[in-house]
Amino acid sequence: MSVTVTHRPDSGHFIAMEEGAGAGYIEYKLRGGDAAILHTIVDPAFEGKGVGSALAQAALTTARESGWGVLPYCPFISGYIRKHPEWLDLVPAARRADFDLPAE
Repeated sequence: MSVTVTHRPDSGHFIAMEEGAGAGYIEYKLRGGDAAILHTIVDPAFEGKGVGSALAQAALTTARESGWGVLPYCPFISGYIRKHPEWLDLVPAARRADFDLPAE
């Protein structure tokens, strides 16, 4: 499976495609210098195939490269950050408890 993720900043989405089919998306809103990640949706036909992880990696990489903080309102993204603590530094320390994330 080869998932391609495209960032569409004009609409606040990351779109995942698999062989020309829409496989899922992340919706976010920029608030000041932070990206509030609101939803991660994966088409049921693509669940368990790495689409959510590909979306998360693309969104978090873009946030890091853009200098954005991340506010992971989406439970999938906050869980992804818990499992992959290399992304924890993107969440402002003062807000980590709001998302059930460790302080460090």
